[in-house]
Amino acid sequence: MELTGRIALVTGSTSGIGRATAHALAARGAHVLVSGRSEERGAQVVAAIRADGGKADFLAADLHDADSARDLAERAVRTGGRVDILVNNAGIGAFGPTEATAEADFDAMYATNVKVPFFLVAALAPAMADRGEGVIVNLTTMVAGFGQAGAALYGSSKAAVSLLTKAWAAEFGPRGVRVNAVAPGPTRTEGTAPMGDGLEQLASRAPAARVADPEEIAQAIAYLAGPGASFVHGTVLPVDGGRAAV
Repeated sequence: MELTGRIALVTGSTSGIGRATAHALAARGAHVLVSGRSEERGAQVVAAIRADGGKADFLAADLHDADSARDLAERAVRTGGRVDILVNNAGIGAFGPTEATAEADFDAMYATNVKVPFFLVAALAPAMADRGEGVIVNLTTMVAGFGQAGAALYGSSKAAVSLLTKAWAAEFGPRGVRVNAVAPGPTRTEGTAPMGDGLEQLASRAPAARVADPEEIAQAIAYLAGPGASFVHGTVLPVDGGRAAV
């Protein structure tokens, strides 16, 4: 129960990696603020955490711009009293040829994947720094680290998150706020289900040669959020079955 007394906001936590992260943090004692668009799914996650003896509340949020990020941050502070741990998990992914990408899709990708985390950190990190402690864990992707055909838009948006992670570590680390990121490989979630066999093919190129379960990614996030990672700042941790090694 290493996170007892901590308030954790996990964006996009009504499904997939975010939901698994909410459970993992709650199991370690954190009071988890579950966030997402679906009231029904949010209620289910909260009920499951409480049934296991954990603490959780749901905050509905459709994160797509700076105002929606600021609004969520304000409601999270009102609900929890403060935010000690921020997990920037909410994001969207789309793959396809560069020439087939519409401007609206480009703008939506960068708004959700880059702008929202930026303004959530802007809203919450200063108070963490004033208290002299806090943790931010960002979610990026393995395809932010190498070229992948069809992933120019998604990969570049997450590459921005990787750089933001390092910049924020330099900015807030001296005042007690640890900022790190996790870069997952292919993971079986509701969001990746449409990829079908393509997910297995992508995973086959890594030493582990299999697709991850969301809980495996969540364990890495929970590690970075906990005291066991007290000397870890500004890192992007690959949790990709070894794809970064080949």
